[in-house]
Amino acid sequence: MLQEPKMMSPKKNDEPGDPSILVETRPRTQRPPLYKVLLLNDDYTPMEFVVHVLERFFGMNHAQAVEIMLTVHKKGLAVVGVFSHEIAETKVGQVMDFARRHQHPLQCTMEKEE
Repeated sequence: MLQEPKMMSPKKNDEPGDPSILVETRPRTQRPPLYKVLLLNDDYTPMEFVVHVLERFFGMNHAQAVEIMLTVHKKGLAVVGVFSHEIAETKVGQVMDFARRHQHPLQCTMEKEE
């Protein structure tokens, strides 16, 4: 036999911590972790190819792509985007496949954003 839940009788005193007040808590939905997609410098991939990759796979305009390409060239690597795991993984795969098909050693990786 089912029993009905007992209702707590409200008191006039609504002080904090009053056991007669029921507080509904909702679980917070956490955002999925984000991942940085990194492009790494090498001594063989032409700069124009890197610019093309940035425009094609990361939706950058020409000026943005040139700026990021120069950062990769000077600093050895650059973050080219921050995405959910699935999208970052897809972008890395697309860049690596595209570079391989064009016989360039361009490297693209991803790492969890902290």
